[in-house]
Amino acid sequence: MPVPAAVRVLVLGGTTEARRLAESLAGDRSVRVTTSLAGRVAAPRLPPGEVRVGGFGGPEGLAAWMREHDVDALIDATHPFAAAMSRNAAEAAALAHVPLLALRRPGWVAQDGDHWHSTGSLAEAAGLLPALGERVFLTTGRMGLAAFAGAGLDALWFLVRSVDAPEPPGPARMEVLLDRGPFTLEGERELLRRHRIDVLVTKDSGGDATAPKLTAAREAGIPVVVVRRPPVPEGVPVAATPDEAAEWVRRF
Repeated sequence: MPVPAAVRVLVLGGTTEARRLAESLAGDRSVRVTTSLAGRVAAPRLPPGEVRVGGFGGPEGLAAWMREHDVDALIDATHPFAAAMSRNAAEAAALAHVPLLALRRPGWVAQDGDHWHSTGSLAEAAGLLPALGERVFLTTGRMGLAAFAGAGLDALWFLVRSVDAPEPPGPARMEVLLDRGPFTLEGERELLRRHRIDVLVTKDSGGDATAPKLTAAREAGIPVVVVRRPPVPEGVPVAATPDEAAEWVRRF
């Protein structure tokens, strides 16, 4: 009997969940996985299996790539805040008639003792800061720092943590800390203490790797400005874990 062809899966990656999904499927001979990375991080942690780096040229380019490579299923496992890529994935999947699944780790949930201020954008987050503190721990990544470059924030001092060095414009007074999670609770406590941080800004990325900063802020009574994540495109099913996504693939 002829051997069934392997299911060809394209994973739009760059997250821990995308890498774990590729690891989960790596030993399955009935599945062939290609992980696509945007190429914005200088030294990404590569998943097993095939890897491509770089953009596709919009939804039409992504759809064309999937047709050319006979992709059977598309998984959007990009960062929860990669809204443009998620929209492109939904449009491309429709154009190529390829089933699409979004892999999204659950967002964070406030606990007793938290002092969270929810906002819909980085600009809204920046507008809240003068009333909340003077020494800001900014953990929203290197993109979008221009939102914190306004003259009304010149009196504030920022500790900006990111994987790669940010490019201007950025806050007038800032120190850059290049680091990559996961982070420990003890390390986050010490960072807040050493830099005398009195307000934290973060995106609701979810997951455990960067969550200790929230616990450290709660313990210190520090307010946290949380930027809400954009919604998944309408009609796209969502898996909360790599295991759920792997099961979805294996049903093909």
